[in-house]
Amino acid sequence: MNVIERIQEGVVEAVKALYDADITPDQITINNTRKEFEGDYTVVVFPFTRAARKKPEQIGEEMGNFLLEEVDELVGFNVIKGFLNLVVSDAYWRRFLLETATGDTFGQSAPKAEKVMVEFSSPNTNKPLHLGHIRNILLGWSTAQILEAAGYEVVKVQIVNDRGIAICKSMLAWEKFGEGETPKSSGIKSDHFVGKYYVLFEQKFQEEYKSWQASPAGLAAYTDKAEESQDELAFFKAFKNTYFNEYSALGQEAKAMLLKWEEGDTETVNLWKKMNQWVYDGFADTYENLGVSFDKLYYESDTYLLGKDIIVKGLEDGIFYRKEDQSVWIDLEDAKLDHKLVLRSDGTSVYMTQDIGTAQLRYDDYGVDRMVYVVADEQDYHFKVLFEIMKRLGAPYADKMFHLSYGMVDLPSGKMKSREGTVVDADDLMAEVIAEAKAMAEERGNLAELSEEERQAINRQIGLAALKFFIIKVQPRKRMTFDPKESVDMQGQTGPYVQNAYVRIRSVLRKAGAADTSRAADYNTLETAEKDLIAQLFAFPAIIEEAAEQLDPSAIANYCFDLAKAYHRFYHDYSILRADTSEAIAFRIQLSTAIAQVLKKGMELLGIEMPEQM
Repeated sequence: MNVIERIQEGVVEAVKALYDADITPDQITINNTRKEFEGDYTVVVFPFTRAARKKPEQIGEEMGNFLLEEVDELVGFNVIKGFLNLVVSDAYWRRFLLETATGDTFGQSAPKAEKVMVEFSSPNTNKPLHLGHIRNILLGWSTAQILEAAGYEVVKVQIVNDRGIAICKSMLAWEKFGEGETPKSSGIKSDHFVGKYYVLFEQKFQEEYKSWQASPAGLAAYTDKAEESQDELAFFKAFKNTYFNEYSALGQEAKAMLLKWEEGDTETVNLWKKMNQWVYDGFADTYENLGVSFDKLYYESDTYLLGKDIIVKGLEDGIFYRKEDQSVWIDLEDAKLDHKLVLRSDGTSVYMTQDIGTAQLRYDDYGVDRMVYVVADEQDYHFKVLFEIMKRLGAPYADKMFHLSYGMVDLPSGKMKSREGTVVDADDLMAEVIAEAKAMAEERGNLAELSEEERQAINRQIGLAALKFFIIKVQPRKRMTFDPKESVDMQGQTGPYVQNAYVRIRSVLRKAGAADTSRAADYNTLETAEKDLIAQLFAFPAIIEEAAEQLDPSAIANYCFDLAKAYHRFYHDYSILRADTSEAIAFRIQLSTAIAQVLKKGMELLGIEMPEQM
């Protein structure tokens, strides 16, 4: 039982003994004591005034004296209004550091007998992964790692969106304009190669559309709408989708290609397989460079027909209803949603149908207790509807479906647009931050004695830490701007700053060599800064549990930054290997060792490697 649990137990006993009232530990609020007051933990006593019928200050004094007698780990207290500040003994902190914090399994929770599926990435196969995907991937990966550390069994999956009109646009552009070019012949990474043709389709389509606007047909269309809009530019912008579906030659060809694919036309399917494989190969390289992997890949081409049988059964059970045109809908107005289409009038699926079927397929595959979908906030409404439908269908996991919604990522230059080719590809972004790390290292000159291969490895670790940390440190719901130069700042709230604390400790430990640390147990009087560091270490398991419960990796990132910042300050203010006594040296070596271990574990949860030098 740790000290917080002992305090909770003691407060329960105190309320019973002093005021003859029964409370439970979850009714007790315990916070870290504010820096301006003496103490380690603060109990809020206001909730006990009704039972005690006394002023908060008096309750604090009575409870403080009771806890001091009953809880061995406490050595003092003070009361500030309705707040009881408790002082934990140096002996407890020393024992915790030497017996628990330096252990290999510190931070890892016991198994929880609950299986969680995390879906993330889930890209389209008409373009390479880009900056927006990176935020998705990093949130998904780190969430999965944190859940595992918190004791859950985790299954990592994605659904690859490998069919549809967008895919056909890339295929058609390559077929019409590619002249047999391949990734190998062009020297372009294979997913980038396919993305090039997606952009080319848009360019050709825009040329066609612009020409049509000036044609008699285009002028006639505008004239027909003249009463509704006097803004020609606004009209043609709004009309573009209609033009694609009804007038465009390229649009008709792309739609015809999609129909051929759905009919199983051999030539079309073979082209689809070839171009998709190019993309899969490119994705695999990007995932490997990011250090992520999946337990299973689902493909939309395999799942897009799923869910229809479930809809039919739900129709029989009265969960859905059919309109006169034979389309099938569900009325969700009582859940403050709307009427949602689940099958078209011709019996074909929509995305919601597919998601219903895929959720059931995954449950059949893995028997998961929870499903977490990492998807941008543009899809908030879609997932509210999906989860409500699954509840009405009686899915056993329906109450534990969660949308980890995140805000978009911008660059200092603004938004990105895939069709216009203005996105920042994931591979290019990784190369940029690694180049920034290299430039920083060359300026510092600390790696000059290493081989080129060693320098490259360290620059890669620093660059990817900069990218990952900068994105993960932001609470997922918030929209953010990623600045490559700012991300590698050694003095900012960055991955390299945290890495530098670890490197600093590793340097201290190398200098210490095989120093005798057995005297650490005899170090009796701790400095305030030492106690503060140990208290931060103590919080690590709770931070992991909180991050797992909230599905918020930013809690781990900010914890690692705060711990690194505190150690940098301690290193500056106190001597470690030249401390006044051998006991102090031994203790500070052990303290530094524990901090290095926690920093490494914490950053590993974010997918970040720690270098030995930088």
